[in-house]
Amino acid sequence: MKQIRGKKALVTGAASGIGRGIALALAREGADIYLWDVNEAGLNAVAEEIRSLGVNASTARVDLTQSAEITDAVESLLDQWGTLDILVNNAGVAYYGPTHKMTASQWDWLMGINLQAPIQITRELLPILLERPEAHILNVCSISGLVAGGRFAAYHTSKFGLIGFSESLRAEYGRRGLGVTALCPGPVQTNLYRQCATGKEGKTVPEPPRWLCATVDSVARRAVKAIRRNQRMPIVGLLAHLLWNTKWLAPGLLDFLNHFQRKKRSLVTNEVISETSLPRRAA
Repeated sequence: MKQIRGKKALVTGAASGIGRGIALALAREGADIYLWDVNEAGLNAVAEEIRSLGVNASTARVDLTQSAEITDAVESLLDQWGTLDILVNNAGVAYYGPTHKMTASQWDWLMGINLQAPIQITRELLPILLERPEAHILNVCSISGLVAGGRFAAYHTSKFGLIGFSESLRAEYGRRGLGVTALCPGPVQTNLYRQCATGKEGKTVPEPPRWLCATVDSVARRAVKAIRRNQRMPIVGLLAHLLWNTKWLAPGLLDFLNHFQRKKRSLVTNEVISETSLPRRAA
């Protein structure tokens, strides 16, 4: 996309974090922004920031777990603007905890927001995007969609799926001029970890050290660059590059480390079992 100024962009999850950062970055480039989120107060605050930059901002409170709300919001956007040039599927949530203890409703909630909603939004807006020259879809994925660890299975699953969806769209519509990016940051200094669901009241999620985290501004700048240059899969942040390169160059190393920890725990468990199962002598 050679020119962002004058374009119209939709950003989901725009009330805070990466969504807010990308919305402001696009506004600084001269794009009008439509903001979606469930946090109305946050939406209004970001909209005021955007308007102060001399571009238009509109807001809609949308619960992405409700497909009817998504459809209504898409119709409202098209009624107001009639067109769209940039779609940023950013909204996302996380769950931390043992996978076997996750309920069906927890899986449905996470997959609904992280994967099903971006698919529905894209599907409903794709016809209008294909009519625009140099239109672009940017899906905020994650290094978690390329490298998996424990206790985030649902989050990993949703992000792996979103990367696959992005690659499919790029393969199918690239020849028609539609740009598609799967943006893959590592840990970012947002509230994702602090607001992460755990299934246990009061339980906190371990956060990576700040020096390993990318900033929201760096992710937003990378997003704008990816839109301009139609980049396929930019990876953002020191830890993200480290994990991806490790998996690329030594694919068995991360798997070995995960299994090493499991074997270590199993060894201790077996020793305890062996000791407790020994026959006891009568006193």
